Amino acid sequence: MLLQDVVEASRAVGATRSRKAKTEALAAALRAAGPAEVETVTAYLSGVLRQRRTGLGWRSLTELPPPAATSTLGVEEVHATLEQVSAVAGAGSRQARTDLVDGLFGRATAEEQEFLRRLVTGELRQGALDGLMLEAIAAAADVSPAAVRRASMLCGATVPVAVAALTGGEQELAGFSLEVGRPLRPMLASSAPDLPAAVEKVGPGVELAVDCKLDGIRMQVHKHDGGVRVYTRTLDDITDRLPEVVEAVAALPARTLVLDGEAIALDAGGRPRPFQETAARTASKLDVATLRTRVPLTSYFFDLLHVDGEDLLDRPARDRFTALADALPADLVVPRLVTADAQEAADYFASTVASGHEGVVVKGLDAAYDAGRRGASWVKVKPRHTLDLVVLAVEWGSGRRSGLLSNIHLGARDEDGGFVMLGKTFKGMTDEMLAWQTERFLELETSRTSYVVHVRPEQVVEVAFDGIQTSSRYPAGMALRFARVLRYRDDKPAAEADTITTVRSLHTGEA
Repeated sequence: MLLQDVVEASRAVGATRSRKAKTEALAAALRAAGPAEVETVTAYLSGVLRQRRTGLGWRSLTELPPPAATSTLGVEEVHATLEQVSAVAGAGSRQARTDLVDGLFGRATAEEQEFLRRLVTGELRQGALDGLMLEAIAAAADVSPAAVRRASMLCGATVPVAVAALTGGEQELAGFSLEVGRPLRPMLASSAPDLPAAVEKVGPGVELAVDCKLDGIRMQVHKHDGGVRVYTRTLDDITDRLPEVVEAVAALPARTLVLDGEAIALDAGGRPRPFQETAARTASKLDVATLRTRVPLTSYFFDLLHVDGEDLLDRPARDRFTALADALPADLVVPRLVTADAQEAADYFASTVASGHEGVVVKGLDAAYDAGRRGASWVKVKPRHTLDLVVLAVEWGSGRRSGLLSNIHLGARDEDGGFVMLGKTFKGMTDEMLAWQTERFLELETSRTSYVVHVRPEQVVEVAFDGIQTSSRYPAGMALRFARVLRYRDDKPAAEADTITTVRSLHTGEA
């Protein structure tokens, strides 16, 4: 299979908003791949390399040989060359790596060169998200999407599942099982704007679990063979960074466990410390003993997937939660209310938010543990924070948004009449909004660089966000978390936008 075939599939996926069309384009490419090519084609269409590291970055790919006139480069040739690149080490490695890169890119057309550059540097974002790829695998192999999702959950990866589905069908997919010590993909929660909507989505009038939603780091913990391993939601092993978690689980009487939970930094009063403190602690590999003293972590678990030889994945949540309570002491179990009373759930939500936590997750008690998509069995609810801010600049989009102004720079009013930047976002924008804002901000343009258009600070935009974190990246020392556009406020002048004082009070909890 030629690399050009993958490039064309990638372009087709990036050119449409239709999920069905994206799935069909991906499935067609997977069907066309030979048995030996499935791994590489699946990885490339997912925007990743099969090699964990290549030693290549943007700087090493700035000067490339002239592109080839015609497409002759096969996907397996690309993979084989990158394998060689990743293996280069020792004296003369820089030149050897350059020679391999020049040889590879010299055989690629201009379009293939651009695809490879973005693929190697991790900038290939054509819209083939993992859930979409799993749907495409099912379509290409003519197997059940549920079988593909389950295999992916248990395996923790997409590429092996694609190979199994396309070479052995559902029988091969059925061979994947929970293996203690191998991380599996986590179940995810969908969102609702408020608690009544979440209850309606999960199941009104029936008994539900309402979990405290912690603003920590999702973790999956495996206990087996006398040891404990800790994994992130992306299945990275962070065991050495979280000794408190290891010690807490190692002390449990069960011999084998697979637990789903969160690690969070709390202050002396039991309230959550700023999220970035938890994130920085779990991300750091250096001097863990000192960091542990400064930012101790507390473990909370909300699900149990395996205990002492018994898999619980397919058991109803009420059974898993009961088993969790039996296997762990109460202080290791996430705060949870089980109720069918709407007012009781509302009161619990209010008290949870008042105690400094993010919100709640409403969970159906009859649901099995299911990864791969955000369904209606788990629904998260958070109080929505909004601000009216001013657009200070806009970045040109890429991929499907090429030619449109996309990522907006957000600013709050300061006491001197100026504006202070708090972050950027391109989330929440419809096609109509993108077209409108491109025209609008070009009218307000004051200057530009190659990718940023600076504008007069006149346009007010209402954004929702999940929180405010300390940040040295912006002059106010703060940044919005997960900001997304709700609407543009043509009814409000910039002079009435929210002030940096308001933002700071929200950040410090004074509002």
